[in-house]
Amino acid sequence: MTPDFDELVGREVEGAERERLRRVHALLLEAGPPPEIEPGLAAGPTLAMTLLARRPTRRRAGRGALLLAAALAVLALAFLGGYIAGNNQSVTATRVLKLAGTPAAPAALASLQIEQVDAAGNWPMKLSVEGLPALPKHSYYEVYLVRGGKPWASCGTFVVARGKRATSVQLNAPYRLRAGDSWVVTRVTFHGPEPGRIVLKPTI
Repeated sequence: MTPDFDELVGREVEGAERERLRRVHALLLEAGPPPEIEPGLAAGPTLAMTLLARRPTRRRAGRGALLLAAALAVLALAFLGGYIAGNNQSVTATRVLKLAGTPAAPAALASLQIEQVDAAGNWPMKLSVEGLPALPKHSYYEVYLVRGGKPWASCGTFVVARGKRATSVQLNAPYRLRAGDSWVVTRVTFHGPEPGRIVLKPTI
């Protein structure tokens, strides 16, 4: 029995699309059934079979689009990671460094909190220290960034009021930090050499 085109397609499809499907249907009927097939398929492929066979292709195309989107996301993350690594800003956004007194100030203790870097590349810091003695006039304490095992650059200075045991001060590291960077506190005396004698260093 030859399948009727109007029954297969219905009346909803009109215009050029209906004519295209009609030509496809006619070509399928003209081609006839393939050799050595089951009797149930002897009538040959119909338009409905053809349309159903095309659906998995669209699903595969959808999976391909998802795979492409996933690949682009991975590339974007790799680019971001490379940018951060290239800028050497591998220090964590918020970090607290514990400091202990050296023989120059054995009773001193401190904590240095390094805050999140700002848009300009500055690292705000807060130093909380106790046990440092007040210094003579024109002398002061200085916080140094340590790189390669040596004081490398100043991050700010402060003084301790006479009779005051604890002091807190806001500081700043306007440098591009690297993994392994650390800090010490030194004591700079009048006409003395920089960076001065280390009075606080990181605890092990």
